[in-house]
Amino acid sequence: MPIPLQRTLAIASLVYAATLWGLVWYPYRLLDQAGVGGIASGFFSYATPLLLLGWLHGRALRAARGHWLWLTALGLAAGWTNLAYVLAVLEGEVVRVLLLFYLSPLWTVLFSRFLLHEKLNRAGWAVMTLAAGGALVMLWQPGEWPLPGHRAEWLGLSAGVMFAASNVISRHLDGVTEGAKAVSIWMGVVVLAVIGLALKPAELDFMADAGMQTWLLLLGVGLAIGSMTYAVQYGLARVPANQAIVIFLSELVVAAIAAYFLSDERMGVQEWIGAVMIITASLFSGHMEDDQLKGKQRV
Repeated sequence: MPIPLQRTLAIASLVYAATLWGLVWYPYRLLDQAGVGGIASGFFSYATPLLLLGWLHGRALRAARGHWLWLTALGLAAGWTNLAYVLAVLEGEVVRVLLLFYLSPLWTVLFSRFLLHEKLNRAGWAVMTLAAGGALVMLWQPGEWPLPGHRAEWLGLSAGVMFAASNVISRHLDGVTEGAKAVSIWMGVVVLAVIGLALKPAELDFMADAGMQTWLLLLGVGLAIGSMTYAVQYGLARVPANQAIVIFLSELVVAAIAAYFLSDERMGVQEWIGAVMIITASLFSGHMEDDQLKGKQRV
């Protein structure tokens, strides 16, 4: 395949993934209205690609068995990221949840420093300052600590922390194939969801009288999740990190527009200022990674 066409497909795959992530909260809310709780819908939507596609990567998993401890860490971190995201968008305002999620560059800087021993350069300090400042602006209320206001926002924040951790762990697993990582991620969500269902078995009560439409929606979300996983892997292998981050940020735009029309959610001026700061931090994080890679190449 010619390189320009391959690059175009890679960019298109990232746009596809970002668009779906900006919209997937809505079918999860429809499932919630149909009686399928967030833990149950998370279980079925990630068990679907695991069962349908996981067997394709059996050889890759066997080849990566020497990295089982880090693959387990990746699965649990990414598992919490995805499950917490589902629960957060069901309970909170979509865009606020996503903005707290996109504080992940702040946590990436910290995890990279301690797990990968990457030095904090000027771009790293800029990322931390902008991300933290954006969160303070967005959350600040007179006479109150600038902290998430309820469980949904805490879940969104924790999802961003675990997203950063999973990205750093994935970079640590540089020699492991994308297929093995994908299966680990799907398995991580399923394992955590099973634990959640054991604590809240009532979430499975919907199965007694769920209609065909509910099952088809669960299947559709599961297939979308699987396709997004592959799209992200394909794109990240062929698009520079700073460009990929810009493309992923389109998720916020898609989510804001969708939330406006589908759930009548609006952000105020203060939230928009914080959003601009957080988005800028994400853009800087891409340049920071490029600087670090260039530094490694020079050594």
